Amino acid sequence: MGILNGNPKEEPMHYGEVLGCWAYAGANKGLISGYQGFINHAGDEDLIELLKDAVEMMKDENKAVEKVLKENGVTPPPTLPDRAVAKAEDIPVGARYMDPEISGAVSINVGQGLVSCSQVIGQCLREDIAMMFSKFHADRLLFGMRLLRLNKEKGWIIPPPMHGAAFPNSK
Repeated sequence: MGILNGNPKEEPMHYGEVLGCWAYAGANKGLISGYQGFINHAGDEDLIELLKDAVEMMKDENKAVEKVLKENGVTPPPTLPDRAVAKAEDIPVGARYMDPEISGAVSINVGQGLVSCSQVIGQCLREDIAMMFSKFHADRLLFGMRLLRLNKEKGWIIPPPMHGAAFPNSK
């Protein structure tokens, strides 16, 4: 009947799927390097643990994405070398990223990752790739909730002006 029926793994990837996978893996590689640097700067143990979890999550995602790319004859983006490990105390205070800055940057990345996953899902014809990115989306959503909880507990969120809820009797 056509090339798009039967086993999705036997179907060719279209250019959007290739670019989406390739760009996602490349972005993850940049974030992994950045988060390894953030781990060196962070002082809060809960934040450090969350950053380590994020690095492992992205490495696992990249293994899956790169497998699909290679199976389809596409060379994955280059991997950056791991960052050297340093102690936060050895980084001068003025040069060191502070925990709220790190958490804020990671929070932005979570939102960007959710959008990236949704974009790939939306353009997929191959169900296996769409399902893979649906899992990534769910994992990032759960990670984002953990990060939001941490941000609230540590007082690292600067809320925008509140509307209505802060003034229940005003109308």
